[in-house]
Amino acid sequence: MKPIYITMLVVIIGYLLGSINSAVIYSKLRGEDIRNTGSGNAGATNILRTYGKGAAAIVVVGDIAKGILAVLIGRILGGTHLSYFAGLSAVLGHNYPLYFGFRGGKGILTSLAVMLMISPKQAVISMVFAIVVIAVTRYVSLGSILGSILFGILIAIFSTDLWLILVSVAVVLLAVLRHIPNIRRLCNGTERKLGK
Repeated sequence: MKPIYITMLVVIIGYLLGSINSAVIYSKLRGEDIRNTGSGNAGATNILRTYGKGAAAIVVVGDIAKGILAVLIGRILGGTHLSYFAGLSAVLGHNYPLYFGFRGGKGILTSLAVMLMISPKQAVISMVFAIVVIAVTRYVSLGSILGSILFGILIAIFSTDLWLILVSVAVVLLAVLRHIPNIRRLCNGTERKLGK
């Protein structure tokens, strides 16, 4: 059992790292705020539609890097189980960033990075599934939602680590909750497809 201050330190570091939102930073460097443009989401898809592939690539790297870094720091400071919570905290930071008025993105890329770090096999399967869904339907949101849910299901089926299961369920719930507006648009046929 790690001392409580180590747990708190790991959670805080993860959250502060997650709060570094690449999409918001990039858009502000361009004199704008991505949250006031396009879909209003502070994420790679909105950056792609607004600024193009180069900008989106920068955001993708940033969102993935902070998830990986958070888990690594958690693992070094607190071991395997605390690395799970460091990753979850990074996702929370991305979704509700301290530095940007708690208005962040949907956390999918950061969640993916965390998933790859804590359970790579299930993460890869879920990622491939999500990519197939996106390729077939052209709906990034649908692929993200279904890929996240599949990850949670795979962890629940194949893992015996209760902490891993709980953190994975939390990550999946965050992904689904952040996509509620997209789910509504998917249901009424107004969700934008990739490339439009």
